[in-house]
Amino acid sequence: MTYAGLAACFLAASVLVLVAAAVRRRPDRRWWLATAATAVALVVLTAVFDNVMIAVDLFRFDESQLSGIHVGLAPLEDFAWPVAAATALPALALLLSPDDPRATRGARR
Repeated sequence: MTYAGLAACFLAASVLVLVAAAVRRRPDRRWWLATAATAVALVVLTAVFDNVMIAVDLFRFDESQLSGIHVGLAPLEDFAWPVAAATALPALALLLSPDDPRATRGARR
């Protein structure tokens, strides 16, 4: 399996979780903006630090398994992981949170 194929599996799973959260919980605009800002920040950080780590030869990729598209030294496929994390984790938190935000207040007393 290529890196793109493996990344596509994770992205598909994260999108399914995101769609389930959006349909079930109907998050407001603020949630969507925070999730998008998180995704952008993680992609930028990935671009910077992947390029640094590849430049100092901390790891290498099997070039035959890559698409050939790079952002600097970082292969495009490597950006799937922060996008998957930035979509799946907030969506899971939304799905697993109680229906009524006041429900958790009484449990803390």
